[in-house]
Amino acid sequence: MPNNEYQTKQKQSVLQCLKANSDRALTADELTALLHGAGAQIGKTTVYRCLDKLVGSGLVRRFSAGRGQSATFQLMEQHQNCGEHLHLKCSGCGRFIHLDCDVMTGVNDHVLEHHGFWIDNRKSLLFGLCKDCLEKEKSHGAD
Repeated sequence: MPNNEYQTKQKQSVLQCLKANSDRALTADELTALLHGAGAQIGKTTVYRCLDKLVGSGLVRRFSAGRGQSATFQLMEQHQNCGEHLHLKCSGCGRFIHLDCDVMTGVNDHVLEHHGFWIDNRKSLLFGLCKDCLEKEKSHGAD
């Protein structure tokens, strides 16, 4: 960790769980359930406190959800330029994809030029189905 802040077992557990699920953005409830499933004795309040500290240190990114939906959290080791691209979240499995490609720059430019609207990539989250969940849905529909 980049700062000299005291590291608790709970904070390390939260960090390790986020690392083990780095392809997903987890809610505090999901994170708490995963930790309990792994045998960790940690309450939801402590999970929130740890997440707040990790977000403050820049190690974890908080993604705000729509009204009535819980925010999600993801470890930022591999995604340091997260504000420069859009994000996709699978409604089926929860997979979180960083859409780090040049195509989206063109979409952002088009929306601004033709619709007079600037997309804030830091706060933009598109929902849909990942390839795997889409295949599952198609195969269930064929039954």
